[in-house]
Amino acid sequence: MGLDFAVEVFQNEYLPEGAADVDAIVTVTTTGAAAQVVSAHAAEVVIVDTSASMAYPPSKLTAAKQATVAAIDALRDGVSFAVVAGTDTARTVYPRARKLVVADARTRAAAKQAVRMLRADGGTAMGRWLTLADELFAGFEGGPRHAILLTDGENQHESPRQLTRVLDEVAGRFTCDCRGVGTDWQVAELRRIAEAMLGTVDIVADPDGLAEDFRSMAAAAMGKAVADVSLRLWTPEGARVVSLKQVSPGLRDLTGRRVESGPRTGDYPTGAWGGAESRDYHLRVRVRPAGVGDRMLASRVSLVGPAGEVLGQGRVLAVWTEDSALSTRISSEVAHYTGQAELAEAIQDGLEARKSGDVGRATAKLGRAVRLAHESGNTDTAKLLARVVEVEDPRTGTVKLRARVADADEMTLDTRSTVTKRVGKG
Repeated sequence: MGLDFAVEVFQNEYLPEGAADVDAIVTVTTTGAAAQVVSAHAAEVVIVDTSASMAYPPSKLTAAKQATVAAIDALRDGVSFAVVAGTDTARTVYPRARKLVVADARTRAAAKQAVRMLRADGGTAMGRWLTLADELFAGFEGGPRHAILLTDGENQHESPRQLTRVLDEVAGRFTCDCRGVGTDWQVAELRRIAEAMLGTVDIVADPDGLAEDFRSMAAAAMGKAVADVSLRLWTPEGARVVSLKQVSPGLRDLTGRRVESGPRTGDYPTGAWGGAESRDYHLRVRVRPAGVGDRMLASRVSLVGPAGEVLGQGRVLAVWTEDSALSTRISSEVAHYTGQAELAEAIQDGLEARKSGDVGRATAKLGRAVRLAHESGNTDTAKLLARVVEVEDPRTGTVKLRARVADADEMTLDTRSTVTKRVGKG
């Protein structure tokens, strides 16, 4: 495998009498030799929007082709890959047949030549693009499966219900990073796809930035060594998992992704892992309250590999006490990520209120976001907020909405609202 996994749990296990909710931050970290990670087998599908809107301006499709070529160049020998062109249908640009091919000097050159011949025409139906990617991945076994999806517009040629049906079918079979070029696409739409596919979403406002972004995504995918890793949560009789959310490096709610795997046990997907990686998860378990002085194992957390092997374990505890100094102590890790989730919600609510013309609510929500970003030291988000509001006092969240805001600045704040600042542990 080439990777070692470690599971750590950070919490305040002390609860006041009668309390039932137990919160913990579960940190999963990998270590392993880079050479061992890079040698892992993998599959990659690049999905390029070639709908008619990609031709306006022409530089957009040109940049998309250059980006796809950069991604192909990043594929190492032995990786299985394909390139898909997406309109209101989907077709394989390379190879011609609906299958993956193995990357080498010859196939990379042929794929790049096919990409350079792409033309823009037709509509947009992203579910069909994902369905074709799923068909291409179907025959691949033995390593991470990753897709890149690029679009410049809205999903106009299929209904939200059709897209939901596709996401329900393909989720868990591969991961997908989504990128929107320009400002005519919908952040919520791409975020929905990315969250379902355990990927990222971001804006590339300037097409000139696409090539480096694609190269970076493909290189990151090539660094994954283990696919289909799950967090397995066991809870005792009378207890249940209230929520499980990834909170770093980005926010992702995994609660609804549970698959029962045994008595009082459920698995939650975390996707593929590479070397020197670390992610944090916020777990909340509701237990049956016990008496003062009683101690309980509230949850056993296991990291499970694709063959069911246990890669690491941690324990979430509950101890009931009359000592208020113990029971009111807040875990700094739990508090930090609760604030980061509130920050993302405040940004998204504030931007929605701004679009609808509700100045009061937008000012209040974005002002709260400024204060939360300041308190948590999330300077990247604070800088993005400053492009949308005039900050008078970050400590109190006193702001004014800017009269004019570039679409790209607003969409950048929205897409990156779920990127969190990591907490220092301990």
